[in-house]
Amino acid sequence: MPQSLITRRAFGTVSAVSVAAVCAPALVRAQTDGAMLGRVTVAVGGQGVLYHLPLALADALGYFRVEGLEVVVRDFAAGALAQQAVQEGAADVCSGAFEHVLRAHVRGQSYRALVLQGRAPQLALGVSLRSLPAYKDLGDLAGRRIGVSSVGSSTHLAASLMLVRAGLSPRDVAFVGVGSGTNAMNALRSGQVHALCHADPIMTLLEQKADTRIVGDLRSLKAAQELVGSGTLPAGSLYAPQSFLQKQPAQAQALVNGIVHALKWLQTAGPADLVKAVPAAYLMGDRGLYLAAFGRVRETFSPNGLMPDDGPATALRILARVQPELAEAKVELARTYTNDLVRKARQKYSV
Repeated sequence: MPQSLITRRAFGTVSAVSVAAVCAPALVRAQTDGAMLGRVTVAVGGQGVLYHLPLALADALGYFRVEGLEVVVRDFAAGALAQQAVQEGAADVCSGAFEHVLRAHVRGQSYRALVLQGRAPQLALGVSLRSLPAYKDLGDLAGRRIGVSSVGSSTHLAASLMLVRAGLSPRDVAFVGVGSGTNAMNALRSGQVHALCHADPIMTLLEQKADTRIVGDLRSLKAAQELVGSGTLPAGSLYAPQSFLQKQPAQAQALVNGIVHALKWLQTAGPADLVKAVPAAYLMGDRGLYLAAFGRVRETFSPNGLMPDDGPATALRILARVQPELAEAKVELARTYTNDLVRKARQKYSV
């Protein structure tokens, strides 16, 4: 597939605010002496993927530090492993899929989403043309190996949903945890797995190398709407144990302020701004490819960080499609998220 041409118009008009924001780290260092609120550790599954871009921008642009907070990001191969790190006390907060919050409540663990980063799964399913040259439809994946970041992660759920929609059962395939980044790509190219469900820019890179065919795509709002039928599907979020909210409310507010600030920056950022702001390693050696991938998912980032009123119920309903036992689960949805911190952040940054 030819690489998409990304123009400045496609990314929106670059405002003076967005240009100045690229220089924020230097300004912050000049204005802030140390992190007054101390250190918070955030666990992430696949730090370099676009799914976590708001977190990456808030960190790179110095938005956390201007709030008086030092944020340390710990990267894990998958979202399920990142949540495990929080559960075990190795991290304070997790950046990951909202469905992890719901699953935790079913297990009797009290987690709460603090701010929404994405409103669509931002994931795609690709088939290796080397391993399955005669591929016709999803039915051809029966008995095959599908790579996901890890079993139990959002990539696993997304692939399962696509299979169910095609009339298959998740039990008809073998899911293999392949991590993220080059490990995930190599697993597909080497034949370790026949298909891969993952995030961008990984899937765009595989697709543009012409050895992978995208057969399931959840990287747009339209695709997400087709998946859920009705309602809004929350995806990437920053979530934490209820105990963190109770013991460190100032730190929680500072985290949300940083993410909301980054989401506002994304509304007007141009391509030059983006490639300057994100760490070079995230570009995977190809700025054009990264920008093409970003163009595909840009609309799916939350414009303001608010959890939609129908979001938690929609997410639980979708989760029950692949885990029917959850349909009868008693989850107090109002306790799975809070919009209070986001409302305060929106007032501060006029979002």
